Amino acid sequence: MAPKYFAPRGGHPGQEQLLTDRAIFTEAYAVIPRGTMRDIVTSFLPFWEKTRLWVIARPMSGFAETFSQYIMEVSPGGGSADPELDPGAQGVLFIAEGTAVLTIEGSEHQMTEGGYAYIPPGADWSLFNKSAKMLRFHWVRKAYEAVPGLPLPDPVVTNEQDITPTEMPGTDGKWATTRFVDPEDLRHDMHVTIVTFEPGGVIPFLETHVMEHGLYVLEGKAVYNLNNDWVEVEAGDYMWLRAFCPQACYAGGPGRFRYLLYKDVNRHMNVSALSGSTLVNRPLSPTVK
Repeated sequence: MAPKYFAPRGGHPGQEQLLTDRAIFTEAYAVIPRGTMRDIVTSFLPFWEKTRLWVIARPMSGFAETFSQYIMEVSPGGGSADPELDPGAQGVLFIAEGTAVLTIEGSEHQMTEGGYAYIPPGADWSLFNKSAKMLRFHWVRKAYEAVPGLPLPDPVVTNEQDITPTEMPGTDGKWATTRFVDPEDLRHDMHVTIVTFEPGGVIPFLETHVMEHGLYVLEGKAVYNLNNDWVEVEAGDYMWLRAFCPQACYAGGPGRFRYLLYKDVNRHMNVSALSGSTLVNRPLSPTVK
């Protein structure tokens, strides 16, 4: 089955529309429905030409702590030769609509719908829309947590059509994950994957874990249990889940339910940052017995 990826179009609702919607913002999770992604809430970035974006996650108190996520909309002829201004930021791109010309460290890649790219921190890269149609893609950014003895990850450019999804055991293929990088590659401190549920597929328990999540619904609809609240979501909706937020879902159909998933992985929990300590193996005070 050919994948379909929902991308926002913007626009503006009429005065006759009801104010009631499905937007939710709590301490444990947030739901940003697709109807909120209008022209009036778009942003712009330095050195990006003919481009606007929706910021759907950003590091802040009480919201996303480890990452930011944009939905980029690049008009024909637009793009950037200097897209990332933070040398410590790594990025993942996922093409939802259109065609991008991505150049990383001098290597040019034509990215089509379903295309994925991992861009290491400090990489020299550019991206342009050289087609006659609109380009829309996700851009997930995270400060890279370097580990002494581990090199930086290599750039990755691929397409989900070239990857066999990994089925969850005991689900008869109703629940599967498309992984773009090896989950055992400890150079990576974040994963961006695609999760697919066939109609009737479920997460059969309330997942409660340390990983922060960002979920953008690419296709279909489902009901999600977020901190014991049942919410309906559909293609174009975005969910943020705080670490340890209980979560489960049921994909009732009629078609597949698919989402782009971010999570932070493969690193120690930073405890020194909480106390402000920068010392390691500090000697005990003589008064300590």
